[in-house]
Amino acid sequence: MKFKKNDEVIVIAGKDKGTVGRIEKILVKENKVIIKDVNMVTKHNKPSQQNQEGNLTSVEAPIHVSNVAYLVKKASKSSAAVYSKLGRVTNKDGKKVRLVKKTKKEIQ
Repeated sequence: MKFKKNDEVIVIAGKDKGTVGRIEKILVKENKVIIKDVNMVTKHNKPSQQNQEGNLTSVEAPIHVSNVAYLVKKASKSSAAVYSKLGRVTNKDGKKVRLVKKTKKEIQ
């Protein structure tokens, strides 16, 4: 998985296209990520002994990694947001590092 927790990303496909957020959780086996306040779904809770009345809660649903891109620069009044896919490269020391494909810069 090329993304890490707390990476700032932008949604590039789906109902929340163009939304910016931070990654809260990564689901490696499913190849999905959960982004804070993005892809909100309503969960119906049944009544129980602790909760006498059922209620509705909003929770974040996972988004597939292919629908998310790394945010390089936020949008401003004069320019649009710059985003890019990530790659992996081995540097001169022999360590694998993440690389922003559009700008060719390394990420920690």
